[in-house]
Amino acid sequence: MSSFDSSHSQNPLSSDNRGRDRIVRDETGLVVTAPPEERAILVGVELQNHPSLLSLEDSLNELALLAKTAGVRVVGRLTQRLAAPNPATLIGVGKLEELRAAVAELGANMVIFDEELSPRQQRELEKALGEEIKVIDRTALILDIFARHARTREGAVQVELAQYEYRLPRLTRAWTHLARQAGGRAGGATGGVGVRGPGETQLEVDRREINRRIAFLKQELAEIRKHREQYRSQRRQSALPLIALVGYTNAGKSTLLNAIADADVVAEDQLFATLDPTTRRVRLPSDRLVLFSDTVGFIQKLPLTLVAAFRSTLEEVNEADLLVHVVDISHPNMEEQIAAVEEILEDLGAADKPIVMALNKIDRLDPSNPEHARRIEQALADNPNAVPISALNGQGLDRLLQAIDDALSHRMIAIDVVIPYSRGDLVALMHEHGMVESETHDEQGTHIVGRLPVELIGRLAPYWTPKQAVDKNPA
Repeated sequence: MSSFDSSHSQNPLSSDNRGRDRIVRDETGLVVTAPPEERAILVGVELQNHPSLLSLEDSLNELALLAKTAGVRVVGRLTQRLAAPNPATLIGVGKLEELRAAVAELGANMVIFDEELSPRQQRELEKALGEEIKVIDRTALILDIFARHARTREGAVQVELAQYEYRLPRLTRAWTHLARQAGGRAGGATGGVGVRGPGETQLEVDRREINRRIAFLKQELAEIRKHREQYRSQRRQSALPLIALVGYTNAGKSTLLNAIADADVVAEDQLFATLDPTTRRVRLPSDRLVLFSDTVGFIQKLPLTLVAAFRSTLEEVNEADLLVHVVDISHPNMEEQIAAVEEILEDLGAADKPIVMALNKIDRLDPSNPEHARRIEQALADNPNAVPISALNGQGLDRLLQAIDDALSHRMIAIDVVIPYSRGDLVALMHEHGMVESETHDEQGTHIVGRLPVELIGRLAPYWTPKQAVDKNPA
């Protein structure tokens, strides 16, 4: 079963919309040069034995948003349902002919596949469609978006490493000019004198250069990880709890961080607007200081190369004391997006972390609308610890911070201590990281009753009161 949809294009056969370069001149008459518009046809495949979190249509809608983020205009879509993928071209022979006709009809110069293509499939598709048509897959598209949005050195290194590791097995297209010189059979019987050797040598040189670059980037990333680990070590010594914001891309994590921490994180209504983690201090209702850290957004079919390259960034999730799962409650695929995030958290080994769910963008739903009201009610029933919020207008943020405060309190232990006046630093520790219920002063020192995070109990163990000693090691 298959379908072709060109409804996303406008006047596909008009002369102004055939993907041809148009001559544009400025007021002085000089020709203004601009890169040609990239016009893409999206191709989605549904495999019977490989169910996806999203339906075929919804997955292509997401791919269209990715394309838009990358500055690509989508002019058509093509889908096919298969029992098994074609090992050579992913799609069937008849569907490939349909794709070739659609490319010509709509003036497309790019084809984007929603599934990751093997190097062989990409080569065969390029041969079939012509070398002037760029063939890429979802992974390459996401890598391109990451490359555009990486703003720090760490982000740039991680993206470049992922790009090289993705491209290494796909080098052959760069040297197809040698095949043309050899009459289309470089290295074959009609290859011609002097063609085969240089062709193979150039390809091997290119591979060696990329391998060297990959080794260099890995070494540089290792140094960056050392610095990040030093930062984490200092943060652990400060004993400030770490709250990691996680969620599907474009769920509103950066907007939330900006709202609660007065941060200046780039927040745009597009996929993967920010890649580099940002950490800010926030004071909770209990007057306790905590650290909030934004993380890279998740997405279904997240490329493994990106997960590996961004391991040091994603480790913020593992280091966190609490996760705030930011969900776009207005998105039609909210449940599937939640499942995708939970699946990635499982892969990262962070599924057992305490989680507070923030049902964001509640301002886009109208409680007087029965359908919207049911959506809110069902979301709260499915996620009892969820808090409806709008990071954009501040609705529900006080309740969210209180829910985070309450969740962190479960990590705290009751404590009863008398701290000598010479240890004012420990009194400050209690006020900064704990919850002081009562504080009195006598000749022995400062008598404090309250609660303290379990990891800090040991610092105050020498000053337990007899009552605390009877309770014996509350940790």
